[in-house]
Amino acid sequence: MKRPEKAEVIAELTDKFRDADAVYLTEYRGLSVPQISDLREKLGIDTTYTVAKNTLARIAAKEAGVEGLDEYLAGPTAITFVKGDYVQAAKVLRDFAKTNKQLVVKGGFADGTVYDAEGVQKLADLESRETLLSKMAGALKGTMAKAAYVLVALPTKAVRTVDALREKQEKAA
Repeated sequence: MKRPEKAEVIAELTDKFRDADAVYLTEYRGLSVPQISDLREKLGIDTTYTVAKNTLARIAAKEAGVEGLDEYLAGPTAITFVKGDYVQAAKVLRDFAKTNKQLVVKGGFADGTVYDAEGVQKLADLESRETLLSKMAGALKGTMAKAAYVLVALPTKAVRTVDALREKQEKAA
């Protein structure tokens, strides 16, 4: 590859590193073209699965301010650039690797943190954003219901006490 072509590839990869919310590095050795196409389709339109030379990827990552991926950029490497829900992309990679043993997740980068393969696995094991939001909404609803019960209970108890005292005074009279 000639220098102008390398510079163009580095610029393109640098832009992808900057625009991505997360980056996952995988080894794709042994996967067929249809399998890789299937993986790209499962990852969705907001995610790019790119094969790049490790040296060029290292330079692009450094230029984009992504540090700590050098140890994972060895051997045949494909880079997954994720825009949006990077936990969902980690789930797709995990599930695809279960059925296609040739795909090996090496590591990743998200929210300023470098993850090894185990870290990416832990990201994939997280519940989806929608599930977490619904659990939080349920917890808030429960808390508000308890607060409402407490607020209603005090005046109700006061009314019952006053009513009991009134009845007691009527019986005494």
